[in-house]
Amino acid sequence: MSMRPADVEAAIEAGIEDCEATVTTPRAPDPDHEDAHFAAVVVSPAFEGETLVDQHEMVYNAVGEAMTTDVHALEIRTYTPEEYEEHAN
Repeated sequence: MSMRPADVEAAIEAGIEDCEATVTTPRAPDPDHEDAHFAAVVVSPAFEGETLVDQHEMVYNAVGEAMTTDVHALEIRTYTPEEYEEHAN
């Protein structure tokens, strides 16, 4: 059973406090591979004061076991709400 972007979003949002995740598939799935390539934009106040490495680690931990089974690659961009406001403008 392969994961859909909505499944990855739900896992991230369940694992990180006050989080909003947007997950897309940046390239067409390869029919010969079950593995999926996802891109996630994750906004959470939980990232405040954390290093980029720690922020990404939080996302990987939220996706959890699926990282080794259903998710082939996960591009991550993390923002605090303030950073995301600046990024969006």
